[in-house]
Amino acid sequence: MKVLAAASVAFVALGSVAACGGDKGSTGSGSSAAPEKKHLKVGLAFDIGGRGDKSFNDSAAAGLDRVKSDMNVEVKDLAAVANESENDKYSRLKLLCDAGYNPVIAVGFAYDGADAKNGPLARAAKDCPTTRFAIVDGGTQADNVAALTFAEEQGSYLVGVAAALKSKTGTVGFIGGCQVDLIKKFEVGFAAGAKAIKADIKVLTNYLSTPADSCKGFNDPAGGKTAASGMYDQGADIVYAAAGGSGTGVFEAAKDKKTLAIGVDSDQYNTVTDDSLKPVIMTSMLKRVDNAVFNFVKDYAANNFKAGGTVFDLKTDGVGYATSGGQVDDIKDKLDAAKADIVSGKVTVPSK
Repeated sequence: MKVLAAASVAFVALGSVAACGGDKGSTGSGSSAAPEKKHLKVGLAFDIGGRGDKSFNDSAAAGLDRVKSDMNVEVKDLAAVANESENDKYSRLKLLCDAGYNPVIAVGFAYDGADAKNGPLARAAKDCPTTRFAIVDGGTQADNVAALTFAEEQGSYLVGVAAALKSKTGTVGFIGGCQVDLIKKFEVGFAAGAKAIKADIKVLTNYLSTPADSCKGFNDPAGGKTAASGMYDQGADIVYAAAGGSGTGVFEAAKDKKTLAIGVDSDQYNTVTDDSLKPVIMTSMLKRVDNAVFNFVKDYAANNFKAGGTVFDLKTDGVGYATSGGQVDDIKDKLDAAKADIVSGKVTVPSK
């Protein structure tokens, strides 16, 4: 709460507080003309790890930065704090709302809370009825909330195909940041893609945390390195990490063991700060949170806010795979064929 208190002081200093972000003319579908760009103030609340995680949060940050650059509007983002309560998350959203930010984007399913009907975002949406919210990876339902979700299983299927085609040992691994249904979609898709190429391939699995310990596995590089090292010792020669900032530790383990790894969300070949890790990043499963954030704000500015869910999949390029580094260039035709099969409906990727 100390962090939130400090942020509150900073917002008071802005001197332009509007109750619940009441941007007139921003009342959703069927309302009056969109607000002028100079009056648009976009707020974003990060998940644990925030800017600098080189993965999920950084993808959202890229979308917000593009909003600021391309639309020339005011933006503000607030970081999350390790081991914070649901009330802290609610307070962060309310802080943005009260400071006149509209729309406000909540990054991560944690803003749903344990009960999406009464969680942090649901409370903020109720207390700020004229503010338009979006949640990335969440499912909160309200007339002023848009839920932006992804077909992670489809993108994971493609990198699973890549792993099976590249594996020399017949064993690959999956590391999840937290044992929740969302991350299990990554695991299931990855395994399905790998087995579509080699039915007898062995897929090792490890989750770094659970909701009971606040899903701290999304920001635990040391834990990621230990888990990956164990998989490499068991014969895996490629490990896919869907674990946010913990992926850096997985890349370090791959470097130590002289093997390969697969990144997630962002093109991690281009986001890692240690260039010595680039050679071990075979590809990354791309989750275009940046596009989702940008398009949400663009639609809002055009007065096209739509409550409810929107799914970003392979058909809309909401997910995909990265080619940076050139390590999948020789199998790109096979990956694109697998993508085409999914888009056409020939292949249905499991999500549970």
